[in-house]
Amino acid sequence: MKPRLYSKYVEEVIPALKTKRGYTNPHQVPRIEKIVVNMGVRSDSEKGSLEEAVRELGMITGRKPIVTKAKKSIANFKLRQGQNVGCKVTLRREVMYEFLDRLVTSALPRIRDFRGISPRKFDGRGTYSIGLPDQTIFPEIELDKIKRQQGMDITIVTSANTDEEAYDLLKFMGMPFSK
Repeated sequence: MKPRLYSKYVEEVIPALKTKRGYTNPHQVPRIEKIVVNMGVRSDSEKGSLEEAVRELGMITGRKPIVTKAKKSIANFKLRQGQNVGCKVTLRREVMYEFLDRLVTSALPRIRDFRGISPRKFDGRGTYSIGLPDQTIFPEIELDKIKRQQGMDITIVTSANTDEEAYDLLKFMGMPFSK
């Protein structure tokens, strides 16, 4: 069974984008290629903080995260090459659409004083990044079991060539942009 958001993309978003942008070929219509969820962790802050972040990110995404390591040493940050600095998960296909659906419908509205996400977070090539200050907005996280708040970065990579095309795609998919 296909995810609900994928069905919406095929049945509603593709025809709407074709009429708005004047695409003649269905392969010209932009699509979401992948979603990368990243949690950075200070390794010297607490014992076990990286393991907690890996466990919580696995609960949120439903996939096992990989541990990311520092590429080079930076003395001012007391960071050494090869030191664990966080974890990340790359989501594609059905899992990606299910995660985006949960993010838009249940997680983002749980942010305190939520008025929409900023439409200015595009990178110029159709990729949108959002930073979340807290992992407790996801319903999968049990509030009794977390020891500290951990933020995360979510990057949505699209096949759009411009930010306007990507904005239209995400807007039609139901992303709650602010005015």
